[in-house]
Amino acid sequence: MIHLFINALAASAGGGLTYIRNVVPRMANRDDVRTTVLLGGTLRHEIVESNRVTVVRGDYPSTTARRFWYEQCEVPRLIRRCGAHVLLSTGNFAVFHSPVPQILLSRNALYTSTDFLRDLRGRGDYRLWIDTEVKSALARWSVQAADCTVAPSAAFAADLRHWTGRDVLAIHHGFDRELFVHGSSPLPHQVQERLAGTNGSLRLLFVSHYNYYRNFETLLRAVAILKKKLQPRTLRLILTCKFNSHDNPGAYQADTAARLLSQLAVQEEVVELGAIPYASLYHLYRACDFYVTPAYAETFAHPLVEAMVSGLPVIASDLPVHREICGDAATYFPRFSPGVLAERVIQVSQSPERSAAMSENGILRSHDFSWNKHVEQIINLARTLKSGKLPTS
Repeated sequence: MIHLFINALAASAGGGLTYIRNVVPRMANRDDVRTTVLLGGTLRHEIVESNRVTVVRGDYPSTTARRFWYEQCEVPRLIRRCGAHVLLSTGNFAVFHSPVPQILLSRNALYTSTDFLRDLRGRGDYRLWIDTEVKSALARWSVQAADCTVAPSAAFAADLRHWTGRDVLAIHHGFDRELFVHGSSPLPHQVQERLAGTNGSLRLLFVSHYNYYRNFETLLRAVAILKKKLQPRTLRLILTCKFNSHDNPGAYQADTAARLLSQLAVQEEVVELGAIPYASLYHLYRACDFYVTPAYAETFAHPLVEAMVSGLPVIASDLPVHREICGDAATYFPRFSPGVLAERVIQVSQSPERSAAMSENGILRSHDFSWNKHVEQIINLARTLKSGKLPTS
């Protein structure tokens, strides 16, 4: 029996929530693991205790600095009190004086992305630029302090090795195919009505909140090109966000994208649905023809797996992580080239044989991602550290 302490205090949105919601219940189903999990924010009343899972509900500090200080002081005390054997830190930052061996999950590509820092400076968002630089330094020190660092893809593990000079393991994040497909709920009525208004158009889908590194501006410029080249056929880009800063989480300002939308005169071609409940996403994917992502920074990208499960051919920016996750289920374009992105859309849309092959490849590829497999690998890694050995990539 191994006792794992999971520090999930930072799991408050996006991938952090997805990770804890999938990992902790699978830990609870095993009779060879005992888990103590520190929760805050959204999850503090969502994860329930069992005979194998103990929940510690911590105070969730309002800022990163306060959270970091709280973790450094409180987590070692909690580990000693519960008698855990190994610490799993899930929020990119390590506990620097952990009383037990520590596995650090590092899953934020922005800390290593020169494109993101250049983008922030170009937008004049110097507050977020400084914040990112500070967090980047803490993340680098964290990799150096942890006994073992895990990345969600081999591509990002390679980036971290180059960035820190330390060994980093790659363990793919998982995916719950049954829940996503068979546990899905119908789309909200108003969303169904808006989608019905796009019937007959070539429908491209991009699932993301608005943020800078997902590179919406390149996508909008590609839509303007496609609007002309696809005539007389119409095109619709379906988004799960709105170009209104108040409608999106985080500190990202959508004003630039909103202005570009107007300048390019593609308001009719871009359908801003806003956030869609996760339980309904499968039906949104199935209502579209292709999935597109122009992101210039990424560590895993669950929407790519969701798109492949749904049978959508993927048109993705040419990042090593995108090629790793999608393989032959996608076609790729230079991340800042709207012209090549538009060409890829036209090429795939005009070749039913190629589109069908990409769809089939994606469905097959999606079976490679499993939360059960991920949890098994994490537990084996924890056992290795408990025994006093250091794993190698």
